[in-house]
Amino acid sequence: MAVTAWQVHATLSRSAANGPGTRFVVWTQGCSLGCEGCFNPETHDAGGTARTAEDVAAEALRTPDAEGVTVSGGEPLEQPAPLREFCALIRPSGLGIVVLSGFSRAEIEENPDRLAAVQDADMVIAGRYNPRLHLGTGLRGSSNKEYWAITSRYSADDFAAVPEIEIVISADGTFSMTGMHAWGGP
Repeated sequence: MAVTAWQVHATLSRSAANGPGTRFVVWTQGCSLGCEGCFNPETHDAGGTARTAEDVAAEALRTPDAEGVTVSGGEPLEQPAPLREFCALIRPSGLGIVVLSGFSRAEIEENPDRLAAVQDADMVIAGRYNPRLHLGTGLRGSSNKEYWAITSRYSADDFAAVPEIEIVISADGTFSMTGMHAWGGP
């Protein structure tokens, strides 16, 4: 497998607000889609920390009792090669894989690189965020976004119980918020 640099904004070893069960989360760096009201504009510019899919996968696989991994952004599908590598490395472990993308399902399906990047995912949540259609639940962000089940591991119902917000306090006392309610909703 090729070793491709992956621009990563951050990782979180344990989250309950980024998919069903306890999850390892990767936020990629870089997004050119410019969705109005995006909750994470600090992930839009190029940059981030250059890592490899192998390195991030090894970190994810060290997370005890995780149900799965979630890849968000930025826009993960603007870096399709390392996303594909990451998902291929995670797939044999039995962990569930969720990818959140601003690209629509049609935009993913019509681009061979994007489509290959999600071939090992279980669920893709696809579509541009629309603040006028904001949802505080289910990880879609807005009602126009689509649950696209690549496998039968997850259904839309599995995302209904995901907490709307999560506050993470680090060992150094800093904190961050994650989850759909944190995305600028009411």
